[in-house]
Amino acid sequence: MRVVLGVSGGIAAYKAASLCRLFTEAGHEVRVLPTAAALRFVGAPTWEALSGHPVAHDVFSDVPSVQHVRVGQEADLVVVAPATADLMARVAAGMADDLLTTTLLTATCPVVMAPAMHTEMWLNPATQANVETLRARGVHVIEPASGRLTGTDTGPGRLPDPEVIHAAAMARVEGAVEGADAGERPWAGRRVVVSTGGTREALDPVRFLGNRSSGRMGMAVARAARDLGAEVTLLQAAVEVPAPDGVRVVEAVSAAELEAAVAHEFSEAGADLLVMAAAVADYRPAEIAQSKLKKTGDTGGMVLELERTPDILAGAVARRDEEHPAGTAGRPVVVGFAAETGDDAGSVLEHAQAKLQRKGVDLLVANEVGVDKTFGQEDTTVHLLTPGGEPVTVGPTSKDEAARALCDAVTPLLG
Repeated sequence: MRVVLGVSGGIAAYKAASLCRLFTEAGHEVRVLPTAAALRFVGAPTWEALSGHPVAHDVFSDVPSVQHVRVGQEADLVVVAPATADLMARVAAGMADDLLTTTLLTATCPVVMAPAMHTEMWLNPATQANVETLRARGVHVIEPASGRLTGTDTGPGRLPDPEVIHAAAMARVEGAVEGADAGERPWAGRRVVVSTGGTREALDPVRFLGNRSSGRMGMAVARAARDLGAEVTLLQAAVEVPAPDGVRVVEAVSAAELEAAVAHEFSEAGADLLVMAAAVADYRPAEIAQSKLKKTGDTGGMVLELERTPDILAGAVARRDEEHPAGTAGRPVVVGFAAETGDDAGSVLEHAQAKLQRKGVDLLVANEVGVDKTFGQEDTTVHLLTPGGEPVTVGPTSKDEAARALCDAVTPLLG
């Protein structure tokens, strides 16, 4: 496969060297197109040594071969990492002022961009508008990771790890090939909403009540649904891993925000499937302090008054049942999750069976959680429960494999 690796001028350009190596070691032919600014961070000799091809950044290099057109025409995949705010703005505007931007204008293959910039630049409305423009044109813009940036800054805008970018890029190529065969994408035309992560309930401007969920399972479900051809919206609470490429992300950190997002994205917008993989807090502070709570002068403790959070899953089922009674065509499917520990009152499966009846969902995914168990781990064991059916146990296995098993179980429910 012929891969074009575009590199724009950001400090994260050094990570693109590892990305280049991942492609070449997989046997792909890589042509690196750095911008002039990128060459101030990593020089041409590095790119030439890693790719085995000469490096140019302007349209006047190798004029006889018309490479400002040819490179894009011959590419099977174009990946830009890092993609700076400036580069994305120029591409969104259709500018062609260097070899990379002209290549992006002529490429008809899958194009993947991995943004990297400071948080304020990423969240700026101009950047967000450019990202939406690029996505509307078919460019797959990966959500940046959150973490340490240049200097002491932290936040969203960090370039994802090269392995993450490589996997997302290869998924886009494989998806383009599979897209020619509808049998490989049985969920094409379906709209899927997946919630993931752990909600956070504010106590004061500094503190919150939360849980140990990392969001990995919900991310795996979103990835599996995307690979099946669905249009996926990810309702993201607090997470530790980046969202999959090619899915729409809606931030919903608290239970109240998640409730509103589910009502809009699933009920009002008309989705075919809701998968509630998020770990939603059962309680939240009855009052949120407007300033940081201070320790008192004595040695006494603190008493917090908590109130119940809304039952988002039950609410979604109730609205579904009202608008689409059982037996009606096009009735959306609802999948719930039960994260249990087991106790004197019953086992994990016994608690899950009771929740299945209580919530009225079409499928319940139950698993045992705890410290160093499921939450934050790469592997899991899940039990798939349906009304009137026998539990099906999947695992121990990876969360990606568990997500694919979940989707296999949902497919007949979608009709």
